[in-house]
Amino acid sequence: MKKRLFIVAVMMLMSSVTVLAQEKKFAVYGIGFYNLENLFDTCHDAGKNDYEYLPDGRNKWSGLKYAHKLRNMARVLAEMGTDKLPAVGCAAIGVSEVENAKCLTDLCNQEPLKARNIRYCHVEGPDYRGVDCGLLYNPSLFSVRNVKLVPYVYEKAEDAQRATRGFLVVSGTLAGDHVTIIVNHLPSRGAVSYYRELGGRQLRAVKDSLIRDDPDVKLIIMGDMNDDPKDKSMSVALGAQRELNDVKKGGLFNPFWNIHASGTGTLRYDGAWNLFDQIIVSHSLLNQKGKKDYSSLKYWQAQIFRRDYLFQQDGKYKGNPLRTHAGGVWLDGYSDHLPTLIYLVKESK
Repeated sequence: MKKRLFIVAVMMLMSSVTVLAQEKKFAVYGIGFYNLENLFDTCHDAGKNDYEYLPDGRNKWSGLKYAHKLRNMARVLAEMGTDKLPAVGCAAIGVSEVENAKCLTDLCNQEPLKARNIRYCHVEGPDYRGVDCGLLYNPSLFSVRNVKLVPYVYEKAEDAQRATRGFLVVSGTLAGDHVTIIVNHLPSRGAVSYYRELGGRQLRAVKDSLIRDDPDVKLIIMGDMNDDPKDKSMSVALGAQRELNDVKKGGLFNPFWNIHASGTGTLRYDGAWNLFDQIIVSHSLLNQKGKKDYSSLKYWQAQIFRRDYLFQQDGKYKGNPLRTHAGGVWLDGYSDHLPTLIYLVKESK
């Protein structure tokens, strides 16, 4: 879908893949993240603690509930990015809390995703519950070069039995540029901050390794961090900066820090918003101090994806994200998290 418009005074990038600003054309790409909140099938995976998502488990997880969950997740994923890109949505979306490849196959076969030929990257991980991260992508926009899972490594031997999610690293090409996306899900708030800080340090090591291999790589780190942007795991251990112009070469910018500081977030607890679902970008994706070089992909803006149907409409938890289950009751909802997005821009030749 293409539209042309002339801009007076400031460049504006509107809802189409290609726009014209100051007599130049720009292509816009959406990149997202969504915690799918326990996308489990109805079968037991050997060695995994998935019993609550079996037909005779605590959640009485049935074929009907699984089908509804797939439909609901596909609806959100297909609509992500359509505020700016109504014809194509996102080029890539990282997801967490997915049980296995079968769930991702079933998800991609849902009509709104199947219509776009959405594919996925996934590596089975060691998490004791069986939940993994994945990357959905539109192969007409993003082509995959390499996929690997970097393990989360505990420092203390006594922790090793509590295997958790690793870091899914997907290298590919977007708009002719080398783009690498890291999808992760750091340890939950049931664990002390130390374990998320350890994850932040390991993410930083992965980031540094990728930049050593290619100093020009466009690097995107996304996931459910189980911490807010200002917390130590993100601001110190990973080293993601609040302000774009403070980022040094080889560093990272977290656009969701100021979004959270404005009073909003992606999940709500006791009436207060947290913003655990973050998308962080490397220095190579930034235009700093007024520079406007779009000869390669550059960060444009960040967004929390919101639709009325994603929220509780009444009752005690009105205004909270509408979950799949709450208090043992099936709500036929979506997730306890809201999705997040960033948009990238590159000048078209």
